[in-house]
Amino acid sequence: QVQLVESGGGLVQAGGSLRLSCAASGSIFSINAMGWYRQARGKQRDLVATVTSSGTTNYADSVKGRFTISRDNAKNTVYLQMNSLKPEDTAVYYCNADLITASYYGIQYWGKGTLVTVSS
Repeated sequence: QVQLVESGGGLVQAGGSLRLSCAASGSIFSINAMGWYRQARGKQRDLVATVTSSGTTNYADSVKGRFTISRDNAKNTVYLQMNSLKPEDTAVYYCNADLITASYYGIQYWGKGTLVTVSS
């Protein structure tokens, strides 16, 4: 059993900051990569940022220079520091993990999502 639990979402004014956290727990042998995706109302789910076990990061162009993804491998946790937030950042943010478990070399799990609302 593997579970991803997100936290840190909420309501913030434009220009403000939020820090999202996602902790993976359960029968995990290793983490290949973790990341964040978001889905605005009526829109598709898009990549925000990812980080591999080796530390390689990838960001959507729309968040470069404003968001920073980081990880704590000992805690199986990934963070997303979001600065200079804009109303267009409003979305449900989902944590994603690609894991090695007892049964799979690579399997993806999703969190339930946390809502981020940026007011103007």
